[in-house]
Amino acid sequence: MTQNKALSLLSLAARGRNLVSGEYSVENAVKAGKAFLVVVGTDASNNTKKMFTNMCDFYEVPLFQFGTRETLGHAIGKEFRASLAVTDEGLAKAIIKQLETHEE
Repeated sequence: MTQNKALSLLSLAARGRNLVSGEYSVENAVKAGKAFLVVVGTDASNNTKKMFTNMCDFYEVPLFQFGTRETLGHAIGKEFRASLAVTDEGLAKAIIKQLETHEE
């Protein structure tokens, strides 16, 4: 259930234009200090995971590996998305809460 809740919150963020997707946009959002949460698909390439892990550590942005490229893309109405960044702090906190319960 929690997984669906996290995905519907991501979908809400996308509809409200509080989410960017795709490696380039996510990287820009993190570096500009606009990202409050980064989500990378569990099936993203190791290179992508490593790049975002290092970047998020450096800029102190929470990072979660969650869902697949397909489920993430589907949640935001796109084809495949390996990386997403939530740019609204309140929504990011709500999604983090869901993802943390999902991990337990």
